[in-house]
Amino acid sequence: MKALFPHAQTTRGVTVRVSVSYLPEQSDPAKARWFWAYHIRIENEGRMTVQLLTRHWIISDGRGARHEVQGEGVVGEQPVIAPGESYDYVSGCPLSTPTGQMRGSYRMIGEDGSMFDIAIPRFPLIAPAVQA
Repeated sequence: MKALFPHAQTTRGVTVRVSVSYLPEQSDPAKARWFWAYHIRIENEGRMTVQLLTRHWIISDGRGARHEVQGEGVVGEQPVIAPGESYDYVSGCPLSTPTGQMRGSYRMIGEDGSMFDIAIPRFPLIAPAVQA
């Protein structure tokens, strides 16, 4: 699992795993556009069913500029995840620099009505040409 999802963080029995891929076919460095896809897996290792309500992303580019994204659900859904189950989705992020990073949180609601935030681990966005 570590190789497929190298970034992971657990909060209150819910683990968020992330893998990221640079997409050269959607990038155009000559026009200062680099694009990554990220695959998220949310695993409910707790004892109660949870539902993802909202997302909050903090995206930083290679110059340190920060952009925050907040909204309902993920990819148009507000998934319900029972104990022992997981939910996967893929999304993308463009940047105007060849490097950057993302991190954030999801607001969840438990079947008991409790609301809590779970952490999305920080993960790097690095275009291959920039790697040493």
